Amino acid sequence: MPKVDLSSAPVRTTCAYPAPYDVHCAGRSKQALGNAGGLTQFGVNLTRLAPGAASAHKHWHKNEDELVYMLEGEAVLVEDGGDTVMRAGDVATFKAGVENGHMLVNRSDQDAVFLEVGTRADEEVSSYTDPDIDLKMAKASGGSWVAYKKSGVAY
Repeated sequence: MPKVDLSSAPVRTTCAYPAPYDVHCAGRSKQALGNAGGLTQFGVNLTRLAPGAASAHKHWHKNEDELVYMLEGEAVLVEDGGDTVMRAGDVATFKAGVENGHMLVNRSDQDAVFLEVGTRADEEVSSYTDPDIDLKMAKASGGSWVAYKKSGVAY
């Protein structure tokens, strides 16, 4: 089994959201460990949230399962049904097609670090449940993401 050199996984601090929604993820960084190891069937991201940062806008996935495993610090899992504090060792799962918007927010004064594991569907739609967010993201074959307004008009 090949060991993955973390230095081969670039640290990404940008997100795919168009302005002005992209500022919501300021303070978030990710390393695509699955990509660094050559995985194709599922993705694994090592994600770090600085104090005040969020993982994403509250969303759910049409075709991809997702699992979050907390490694360090504390983050609040914000779902459509309420908030749950997540600490090292805690796990949350999100089944594809279940319309439960979710995101993690670091409301503490220290970094929160977690693994995100998800399936890689050929086509995917992420829907955003906050009524103030006019956004829908779609992934076409090949893995590129396109941002749309909820009306279907591309940004």
